[in-house]
Amino acid sequence: MSETAADILLRSDENGVATLTLNRVEARNALSMGLMAALIEELKELARDPSVKVVVLAANGPAFCAGHDLRELQSDPTVEAYEAVFQRCAQLMLTITRLSKPVIAKVHAMATAAGCQLVASCDLAVAADCAKFATPGVNIGLFCSTPMVALTRAIGRKAAMEMLLTGLPIHAVEAERIGLVNRVVNPIQLDRAVEELASTIAAKSPYTLSVGKEAFYRQAEMGVDEAYAYTSAVMVKNMLAQDAAEGIDAFINKRSPVWRGC
Repeated sequence: MSETAADILLRSDENGVATLTLNRVEARNALSMGLMAALIEELKELARDPSVKVVVLAANGPAFCAGHDLRELQSDPTVEAYEAVFQRCAQLMLTITRLSKPVIAKVHAMATAAGCQLVASCDLAVAADCAKFATPGVNIGLFCSTPMVALTRAIGRKAAMEMLLTGLPIHAVEAERIGLVNRVVNPIQLDRAVEELASTIAAKSPYTLSVGKEAFYRQAEMGVDEAYAYTSAVMVKNMLAQDAAEGIDAFINKRSPVWRGC
């Protein structure tokens, strides 16, 4: 049976938070070409939706995401097909990073290979204590080279190399220790923990969140001198924004700010 975007990717919105839920349950939410395309299109739609302040990426079923769909890869073993898959994967990860709104991964179970890359590409991640993470491509003769890009930008080099070279899974607590996830909670507390984090962020100025997220990733790729020059210009631009004036006035006068998003 053919898959449709509406079947394999679910969306729900509440209080400024949009939740995108991977729903290829039988395939352990493997990133098929169809699922990656659906995610990219939905993220682009969310970028245009002023009512959405924060995005949560979740999943149904026994796994968060099992990486690329190996059966799909095996079905067309050509250079052109492989290039198309990894180009779309890169596009997906960059779409998450470049989205003007914070993205939180809500990880309830195993995230492997490109699934681990998906978590590493999100701005924040909250995991259940039963979740595991791995880049196991080396076990099947396929080094996780593209997952490595996001992984090495999220955690230290030694920890990343160990995951990549051994292919062994790490538990959520270890993932938190090395910086792959922000916090680990009991599975029954996962929904609440993500909701609290998302609502805290959603209460901030959407303009400021957008400016800050873009600056975070851009300065991370710069040398120190260039980064300070760039972020100083960002601060000046931010200070001139209406939301900054509103926020400062609200702080001084001990009242809640009313954001205008500009």
